[in-house]
Amino acid sequence: MQAIQFSSPGEITMIDLPEPLVPGPGEALVRTHRMGICGTDLACYLGKFPFFAYPRTPGHELGLEVVAVAEDVKHLKPGDKCSLEPYVNDPASPTSKKGALNCCPAVQVIGVHNNGGLRKGVFAVPARKLHPGNDLSYDQLALVETLAIGYHAVQRGNPQPGETVLVIGAGPIGLACLEFLKLMDVRTVVMDLVPSRLHFCQKNLGIQHAILYRPDGTSLTDLEKITDGQLADVVIDATGNPRSMSTCFDYAAFTGRVVYVGITTSDLSFPHAAVFHRRELSLLASRNALPEDFEKIIRLIRDGMINTDLWITHRIAFDDVPAEFEKFTDPALGAIKAIIEVR
Repeated sequence: MQAIQFSSPGEITMIDLPEPLVPGPGEALVRTHRMGICGTDLACYLGKFPFFAYPRTPGHELGLEVVAVAEDVKHLKPGDKCSLEPYVNDPASPTSKKGALNCCPAVQVIGVHNNGGLRKGVFAVPARKLHPGNDLSYDQLALVETLAIGYHAVQRGNPQPGETVLVIGAGPIGLACLEFLKLMDVRTVVMDLVPSRLHFCQKNLGIQHAILYRPDGTSLTDLEKITDGQLADVVIDATGNPRSMSTCFDYAAFTGRVVYVGITTSDLSFPHAAVFHRRELSLLASRNALPEDFEKIIRLIRDGMINTDLWITHRIAFDDVPAEFEKFTDPALGAIKAIIEVR
């Protein structure tokens, strides 16, 4: 089958991969219809993602069709439309047994640690990682994984009614956080350095409070005005930018929670005594998402609580990926979410 491969940083080639004939125990054979391009894919392409090795076929934000299932698989049937939970954990690990499947030490992310779904034929995945959504479109199913990352980050921050939540970074993961915060009884504030992204949040997501980041410190003043000097009870940093991740504590209220959902390979440093210790802050990491997050999001989309049409700003065909993928690394393009139409 035809597949797209990241051969080395900045290099994309079209290759052939073998197709499995039958699913193994616990497996399903699937076919990709849609793939979402996310920040991880762009970082892998550029050689900036820590868990990616070349050569590799990307693709973990997937809208899939089930082609065949093993005899021991009972929750799926051929023809089902599914979203993929791409984090393949070891069910026997102590971490998995306590429910943290998302950060199992042995976790392998499809499309990052091994070959993903940017291919035209069928391939095998663990059936337990497929979440049916037959009344959703393949576009919608391809967006579930991005939304799940944001949902899990919000759950890590555990906002309470009446609290203020600041999301730093209005890229796809930050937007995913906002989608769930707008459904909660909290005051939501978004911060970004790109005015068009803030405008998108206000126009399409109904976020009232938007702060344009400025390095002169006046962004903190803006937050103080919005919160009457109390700052944010929860700060979710979705930038992956080491400078932002080192300074975001300044925006946190006393006894606030800071959640890192962005990822960086850089070492981080931040003021301890003056800010972190004095305010008795809590720092939390958020990695991947849980199976129940996928089920929750599929229900919310089905019920009309999340409009995924607003997200998709660009589309490209599978055959155009080698020539056109690089343009999505340029923030000036203004892409919120690009979809690859594989089938």
